[in-house]
Amino acid sequence: MAAKIRRNDTVEVIRGKDRGRRGEVRRVLPKANRVVVAGANMVKLHRRARSQTDVGGIIDIEAPLHLSNVKIVCPSCDEASRVGFRILEDGRKVRFCKKCDDSID
Repeated sequence: MAAKIRRNDTVEVIRGKDRGRRGEVRRVLPKANRVVVAGANMVKLHRRARSQTDVGGIIDIEAPLHLSNVKIVCPSCDEASRVGFRILEDGRKVRFCKKCDDSID
């Protein structure tokens, strides 16, 4: 099954504390139905020092979001929308925006 959201897509968060924030997808976790979005869902991580040169402390990292909480941003209409699939004449399967009916791939 083809993925509706892929790495390096621009997405918008539609639920949660970061609602309305846009970012690029850094990782897709298909088995857990989650994505990691740059700059969204930041959490504090307490990390201990592992060596003399590596200092520990509190760092900020992006935590995964559920796929249902993000929508892809269409590059042509610049709006968050749902994704559909279309098979072209040459046999390729491409994603398209449900709002403007334009191809995303």
